[in-house]
Amino acid sequence: MSTIPAQIFKAYDVRARTDLLTPDAAYLVGRAFGAEARAQQQCKVVVGCDGRLSSPALTAALIRGLCESGVDVLDLGLVATPMMYFAAIRHAGGCGAIVTGSHNPPDYNGIKVMLAGATIGGAQLKGFYDRIVRDDFVDGQGAATALDIGAEYRDAIVVAQPLARPLKVVVDCGNGAPGAFVPALYRALGCEVTALYCDVDGRFPNHHPDPQVEQNLAELKRLVVEAGADVGLAFDGDGDRVGAVTPDGRFIPGDKLLMLFAAAELQRQPGGHVLYDVKSTGALAPWVASHGGSCEIIATGHTHMKRRLKETGALVAGELSGHYAFAAWGIDDGLFAGVKLLQLIAGGLNLDDAFSALPSRLSTPELQLPVDGDGHAVVARVAGTATFPTATRVIELDGLRIEYADGFGLIRASNTTPVLTLRIEADDRAAVRRIRDELAVALAPLPFPTFAI
Repeated sequence: MSTIPAQIFKAYDVRARTDLLTPDAAYLVGRAFGAEARAQQQCKVVVGCDGRLSSPALTAALIRGLCESGVDVLDLGLVATPMMYFAAIRHAGGCGAIVTGSHNPPDYNGIKVMLAGATIGGAQLKGFYDRIVRDDFVDGQGAATALDIGAEYRDAIVVAQPLARPLKVVVDCGNGAPGAFVPALYRALGCEVTALYCDVDGRFPNHHPDPQVEQNLAELKRLVVEAGADVGLAFDGDGDRVGAVTPDGRFIPGDKLLMLFAAAELQRQPGGHVLYDVKSTGALAPWVASHGGSCEIIATGHTHMKRRLKETGALVAGELSGHYAFAAWGIDDGLFAGVKLLQLIAGGLNLDDAFSALPSRLSTPELQLPVDGDGHAVVARVAGTATFPTATRVIELDGLRIEYADGFGLIRASNTTPVLTLRIEADDRAAVRRIRDELAVALAPLPFPTFAI
């Protein structure tokens, strides 16, 4: 029986510190992926990696496991995650994997998997673990060959999404993999690009590569204002998420950027559907309705988002975290979402005015509450025992979203770390305090995190 830590198999991908996700573990993931691919009559897989120091060794082991399963591998080398998805769809029947730790600290890494056109998570990913512990593999001898996907990916976007006029753009790639591709892509669209932290460095020496943490964007804000740029764009470590900064240096939260995307898509296709995750602002639903569309709340996670996008035929889906997927592109792609925002600006959108005009509520950041053991069990306990006296309804989807006439509260278990994610949004400070008090009673004896509004 092969051994591998069960805890590295998360809800959306394989992910752990590199003392758990070792090359030996990556090899076994490759063997399980290869066996599952062969079971689905798939014989070719693309594989890429990000710029983390541990990624080359993990990638080599993953490829070896796939090849020993009789699967041919197209080795993409260093790529952003959406480039792997693009290559998988174009060259390998929708099958691919990328070694990436996304926005996690440098001592973490992970493996994201796509099989037959769908990203793998949840029970399907647990099936990989079950194969490993049963030694349920297949043998064969596949071959690995190199495939440079950069030019094909860039050209596909440039042809499909031209800009009406050149723009002045500052991009911050946080030393992640997107830095090898973002400046060239936006220059190919005719933009004047100022590149910030675009040298790929897996130590992330300048700031953590998470574009939805506003403190990470301080230098980007400054450069956008100094350069008189039309927009600033920031990317996470593997390029499937994006953040935006207005010309006057204001950060646009991910759910507010989704509102701009939704309005634009609904103008082109009236009556369309929009998806947003449980963390996102309660202002989204009335905003979409006012623009002639319908919408629904979905669970957080890129696997859920893309699956529901296909199931509903939605025009666009988005998350507070800065994940976006457009029907016309089909994958969550921060680089592509950045292009869609550039198109809006080039078409006449004044980003500062548009952001200022969006409905606004007071909101906390995402608050992290550490828990012992399984956070999902804590949420289940709260769901079974708690009451929320002034709430209008409780949505039990990916945790608890407690809706009020004047706001909402969120209690959600993280799928990657032993914490609860909490968030409060309300019309005024009194409502924030009231909702906080109700959530605090429900979570007791756990202490409610402190925050400032």
